[in-house]
Amino acid sequence: MKRRRSQPWIHKWSRFIIGAIATVGVILTAYLTISKLGGGEVTCTVEATASASGCNSVLDSPYATVFGLPLSLFGLLAYLYMIANALSPYLLNSEEKRDLRKQVEHYTGLLMLIGSTAMAVFSGYLMYVLAFQLQTVCYYCIGSALFSLSLLLLTVFGRDWKDIGQLLFTGIIVALVTFIGTLGVYANINTASVAGEQTVIPPPTTQPERGVGWEVTTTSSPSEIALAEYLTEQDAIMYGGWSCPYCHLQKLLFGQEAIKKINYIECSPPAEDAEPQKCEEAGIRAYPSWEIDGQLYSGARPLEELAELSGYEGPSNFKYTF
Repeated sequence: MKRRRSQPWIHKWSRFIIGAIATVGVILTAYLTISKLGGGEVTCTVEATASASGCNSVLDSPYATVFGLPLSLFGLLAYLYMIANALSPYLLNSEEKRDLRKQVEHYTGLLMLIGSTAMAVFSGYLMYVLAFQLQTVCYYCIGSALFSLSLLLLTVFGRDWKDIGQLLFTGIIVALVTFIGTLGVYANINTASVAGEQTVIPPPTTQPERGVGWEVTTTSSPSEIALAEYLTEQDAIMYGGWSCPYCHLQKLLFGQEAIKKINYIECSPPAEDAEPQKCEEAGIRAYPSWEIDGQLYSGARPLEELAELSGYEGPSNFKYTF
């Protein structure tokens, strides 16, 4: 009489662990989505210095919006997808439905492989962007990437794949499709291009000069200068840090001439003109931040939006966008 081979613990518990990790992912992405749609700021676990401005500046960057919606919303749907596929077989516990449950386990296993592979590849690309494009820290983003990688590993090693060829073929195809699709989604951000009459400019990819930052190389048109003068008249203030990529991007939108007219407060030592106490008193938690009519707005803003927030009605043929 043959003894039945015992089931490895990872095969027995992988779906429960996947469900638990995905549930944490749902909570994380729901918080980020609600904060984004509500116009609020997320909580950062580090002080608002140049290196710690990542939480909000990353979530306010062009990379955090896809098809006009917060990227975190798509993450929320992806985690819900993983929960549904991981736990659905346990709805079929009766003896009569044993065969049906095996079929459901098989097909949901494939669906989890597709979903977790896509999530891991997409998250991997975002980690590249975080490290080399934005050059900052976002613990929410890093946490979500670790969740995605964990879901992939649990999906691959959490069951007995009868057909290894199917596993490899499916994983490779999904990874390639996801990677190509991701490049397509972010094509307009990764390369400077012309959108209508505005030039699209990306954030800097080089290291800033310590205590100084990057040089503003764009030029201002009368529209940028008029907006800058109006913002100054309205006592609007821009808070930023010398090593914050999106602070520099905001300056590039104004150009060399106009940015000199902006009320700008440097928050990050060792810049010579740093005034961190003023930033702390103003309650600045992310760079850049704008104070307009007594309200704080975090993240780099298109000039059209700054004009709307401040009530500016002058010339608005702005040269640049992102």
